[in-house]
Amino acid sequence: MDLLTANDRPGEYPGSYHASIARQLPPFPKAEGALRADVCIIGAGYTGLSAALHLRQRGYDVVVLEAQRVGFGASGRNGGHVTAGQRIEQDDLEAMMGKETAHKLWDIGNQAVDLVRTLSRDPAVETDFHDGIIHADHRARHVAHDHAYARKLQEEYGYDLIRPLDRDEMRHMVGSPAYHGGTLDMGSGHIDPLQFALGLARMAVSAGARIFEASKVKHIEEGAPARVRTESAEVTADHVILACNGYLGGLNAHVAARVMPINNFVATTEPMSPEEQESLIRDNHAVSDSKFVVNYFRFSDDHRLIFGGGESYGYRFPSDIRAKVMKPMLEIYPQLKGAKLSHAWGGTLAITMNRMPHFARLAGNILSFSGYSGHGLALGTLAGQIAAETIAGKAERFDVMASVPTPRFPGGAALRSPLLVLAMLWYSMRDKL
Repeated sequence: MDLLTANDRPGEYPGSYHASIARQLPPFPKAEGALRADVCIIGAGYTGLSAALHLRQRGYDVVVLEAQRVGFGASGRNGGHVTAGQRIEQDDLEAMMGKETAHKLWDIGNQAVDLVRTLSRDPAVETDFHDGIIHADHRARHVAHDHAYARKLQEEYGYDLIRPLDRDEMRHMVGSPAYHGGTLDMGSGHIDPLQFALGLARMAVSAGARIFEASKVKHIEEGAPARVRTESAEVTADHVILACNGYLGGLNAHVAARVMPINNFVATTEPMSPEEQESLIRDNHAVSDSKFVVNYFRFSDDHRLIFGGGESYGYRFPSDIRAKVMKPMLEIYPQLKGAKLSHAWGGTLAITMNRMPHFARLAGNILSFSGYSGHGLALGTLAGQIAAETIAGKAERFDVMASVPTPRFPGGAALRSPLLVLAMLWYSMRDKL
């Protein structure tokens, strides 16, 4: 079964809130015949579109091949959180990589947020960036650690945009009895994810990139140049960028053994009054909590609560996504019992064993970027910029990211799903204890 079509119709965006309000682009043509490019990019999500834009700014001739629509995958379906740093904390990165490399990884993570914030100011991106993410602790025992971590970032990393929240202030900021404290990070923020992806596409096309939709890649023939084949086209290119993330399928065995697709689910309420919005989340910040299967939520510009929660590890989405999201939403906000959900949808992202992105040079002229583990809006966008500078011969940031080891899932691609289900059941039980 193909994740590109397992839960969606070919050529159509999902029935998400984001798709319902976006000014969608006219369909791009299907790739046909023999094409030539300096760089062939596979996937038109954040990484592929950002790479196309930044490569065109450097003068490269670029072809982008997208199996569905621009921003069809996780780039157009996610919760819109743009989070500073890396997916795991600096203490863990210091233990894994040493302090010097950990500092470089922290800087790269923050450069990712800065890039999204900068790109969002372009008129082609028809949505605003909003500052602030609250990290909410669902267990009292987590609070001391999070406060100490905020102090570490302030004192050792010079990051003065984060501060601790005690229980009372957390209850004031997030109108829920579920949380015991946490932090407020004003260096992070949120944005409409599909509007941002479509804006990147507009910018890339204006810069001269050639984008093709309904053009699923069947095979990559390594070589100099490489040849990328779809059902109806062959692209000959000096460089290839794999930017498929959770929709890679069997296109590359090395990546598939290290990067696993999982499904996540999001729903939106009907619009609320500004006063109701303030009673749930003050100052238009976003919120993510400390559960292993994270709850994450924020408000749209028209005052709808956008709530993400729940995961699955097979190909098919559950038959009742609304019920799947409503359950954790009511655990956080019992006062919303009886609220109507206007939209509910699922999407496929990709994780790695250690939750760090997988940057790899698969061959001398083939690069892969994936496994963002929920931080793809920021890191995926920056990955496109890093891809462009790496092809141009400046690989310092690529080398830092690629130096982080990405373990294979036990059993590789064949056994990763059943083993992960067992692990996630254990973590889910731990969250509830």
